[in-house]
Amino acid sequence: MPLRPLVAFTAAAALTVTLMPTPAQAKPGHRVPQVAGLGVSDLRELLAKRRVTSVQLVDAYLRRIEAYDKRGPALSAVIGVNGRAREEAARLDAERRSGRVRGPLHGIPIVIKDNFDTHDMPTTSGSVALKDLRPPDDAEQIRRLRKAGAIVLAKTNMHEYAMNIYTISSLGGQTRNPYDPARHPGGSSGGTGAAVAAAFAPVGMGSDTCGSIRIPAAHNNLVGLRPTMGLSSRDGVAPLAGTQDVAGPIGVSVRDVALVLDATAGYDPKDPVTRASLGKVPRGYEKGLRTGGLRGKRIGVFTDYFATATSDEQETTARVRAAVAQMGRLGARVVELGPQPEILTAAAGANRVRDEFERDLNAYLASSARGGPAWLAGLEAPYDQVTLADIAASGQVTPSVLSTLKAWVNSPALPNPSYEEKLRQRDLLQQRLNALMREKGLDAVVYPTITRPATVIGETQSYLNCRLSAFSGFPALSVPAGFTANGLPVGVELLGRPFAEPALLGMGYAYEQATRHRELPATTPGL
Repeated sequence: MPLRPLVAFTAAAALTVTLMPTPAQAKPGHRVPQVAGLGVSDLRELLAKRRVTSVQLVDAYLRRIEAYDKRGPALSAVIGVNGRAREEAARLDAERRSGRVRGPLHGIPIVIKDNFDTHDMPTTSGSVALKDLRPPDDAEQIRRLRKAGAIVLAKTNMHEYAMNIYTISSLGGQTRNPYDPARHPGGSSGGTGAAVAAAFAPVGMGSDTCGSIRIPAAHNNLVGLRPTMGLSSRDGVAPLAGTQDVAGPIGVSVRDVALVLDATAGYDPKDPVTRASLGKVPRGYEKGLRTGGLRGKRIGVFTDYFATATSDEQETTARVRAAVAQMGRLGARVVELGPQPEILTAAAGANRVRDEFERDLNAYLASSARGGPAWLAGLEAPYDQVTLADIAASGQVTPSVLSTLKAWVNSPALPNPSYEEKLRQRDLLQQRLNALMREKGLDAVVYPTITRPATVIGETQSYLNCRLSAFSGFPALSVPAGFTANGLPVGVELLGRPFAEPALLGMGYAYEQATRHRELPATTPGL
């Protein structure tokens, strides 16, 4: 049997806290816990029992970042650490001692993709050109997380301007996959994926325009949720395409993802699309998690998204087919859907990124950059604000992304006939997915999150499976489906109708609890 480069994690590990030597950031005599393998749910129990403090957790995660991000496997997942994290943790510890606990995220360190605005740290989109961009306030989801007691520990690398799935940027370099550092971690939220997989934090935030949450989740043996368009605010998140972008969690478990969603979902007047969430947000996503969440559900197998042309595609397909079979054993009715050419055609014609990027990025920069940095704003007209044209002119962007940025300056004005046709195809995709699920009585559609495991750095791979959710705005959940023979993670994706997150999380939880595929990478063991 081939050996996996993995370290097993079981629930029993959550009940044991090993105190480790003091890191450089800690006070003399201060001890830090062993956090590798623990999720939010584990940490909140330890905090509630006063077996650890939030300051100790911050120190433990900082120690792991120091050991593994630039040394050891040199993951390069982190762009910057929050210098006030210990101070914030101490304040939250004091609140806990006084009897105030804000909720399950109280005192929990998290990491966030560096396209979420933070008032106390730069927000760079991974770009040297924006290294001095300091937003005036937090992105709305970050504000809500901090209000819930989460500690922003660090900001993570991303594929620059969210332009691809390999997570390379001029500011952060190439992020590496902790399960095999010769491979990429997925993207564009690959820094968050690698950081959570390596236990730099138990959960993190990413954005998804076409797979950028779900692909890093699949490649790093994690759970990732692309929420319904309109469920959670995108305010303060640097855009790629406003009619496709969403922002959401990547974590070690379905429960942890649900806990983040509990803190972040809902209406935000600063993001008008969230009006659709009114009346659609349950009292608690975590409360709906049951081990019987698959019983009685009908799941349609989207066979068009199962690839078999190469050996690693065949292996991915086999793992996902095994996952579907397991869902059937857990009580789901599995329905083979067969070819869906009309859905594929609509999806192929609905990508709006090329059309919307310049418009939406410039609007974001007008708010978050506030005219600075002045040297950048002064490169191209108008000379008092930063635009895509300035960024392209600066040249301070990783080469593969820079060529795209230059080509997209002065994009055609919107609306135009080509763009209107893409919106029409989006509407058709929504209609056809709804019709398919209604006619077949489906609760979810299932397929591989991505058709191959992470490729070696420098080797491209297809990620067309991102389209159904991204181009329709429907929610999708990626959960671990096991490993290939050489230890590379595989993800299985469940797609639902708009605002079906409770059902998707319930199905994902039931499968996760029955299979326990979560295992730590051997490159980042406990310290």
